[in-house]
Amino acid sequence: MNSRIRRRVLGAAAAFATVATVTLAAAMPLAAHAQTAAGHKPKVALVMKSLANEFFLTMETGAKDYQKHNASAFDLVTNGIKNETDTAAQIQIVEQMIVSKVDAIVLAPADSKALVPVVKKAVDAGIVVVNIDNRLDPDVLKSKDLNVPFVGPDNRKGARLVGDDLAKKLKAGDQVGIVEGVSTTTNAQQRTAGFKDAMQTVGAKIVSVQSGEWEIDKGNAVASAMLNEYPDMKALLCGNDNMAIGAVSAVRAAGKQGKVYVVGYDNIDAIKPMLKDGRVLATADQYAAKQAVFGIDTALKALKEHKKQSELSGVVETPVVLVTKDSAK
Repeated sequence: MNSRIRRRVLGAAAAFATVATVTLAAAMPLAAHAQTAAGHKPKVALVMKSLANEFFLTMETGAKDYQKHNASAFDLVTNGIKNETDTAAQIQIVEQMIVSKVDAIVLAPADSKALVPVVKKAVDAGIVVVNIDNRLDPDVLKSKDLNVPFVGPDNRKGARLVGDDLAKKLKAGDQVGIVEGVSTTTNAQQRTAGFKDAMQTVGAKIVSVQSGEWEIDKGNAVASAMLNEYPDMKALLCGNDNMAIGAVSAVRAAGKQGKVYVVGYDNIDAIKPMLKDGRVLATADQYAAKQAVFGIDTALKALKEHKKQSELSGVVETPVVLVTKDSAK
């Protein structure tokens, strides 16, 4: 993100950035003191994107583990949609959480703009809303007079790290393609921008940018089409690891193993064997589980301090790091 807002950043976020190995159970002490004076135990809803994506399963597991270690402090309900583009289903989940009268919603929106109206509905119902992973569109939030804190990484910076590692293998004029996530999401746009930044520095030629909608099959189809249209293509830069897995299959099917580099983003478990054997050159780890934990604690802090949504703002920037064959575990 270009504007590095630091207002109202939790002190614990600084500790997170410097101590990435902190355990989920002890990540922040706030949850242990989150109950209100009246003894009410807050109920927090974690609403994610597709649970078919390993990234969000990791996020859900991390959140459940954290709640398990702080069971007396808050209750947790988790929900996700079937596929990355089912925005209507995610809106319906948020509406269900409003009806259920949860105290807070921690939201990883499937669409940066389309979820804003239902977020306003939740806020109007007195529910604290915290945005994680994919940032809600600031202009649309402003049009609704909404303040929604964002907890997550600098996606442009993360993609730039991956792109810079790839750039070492390229030369000026090399053709590359970008397999983008859902194009209406801020994180997809920022990752594409980071990839473009890196390719510009080496003078590589971006011949195609197409959406793989975060999914393996769609990523495979898009990568296959690119390789067919541009037989001299040297690399595929994928906005997440699911699409990178699809791209790896496309490269194999085209008979171009070892000739076309593939990079991803997320560092899911399924990508690690591909990093080790060279099918994928690099990815980025943005700590899915810890994003959920910090989003939950941001919400709990607001509830504990009886803050209104209008009093909440700012960004808690979480780490993102380059992962390569040498650093993969």
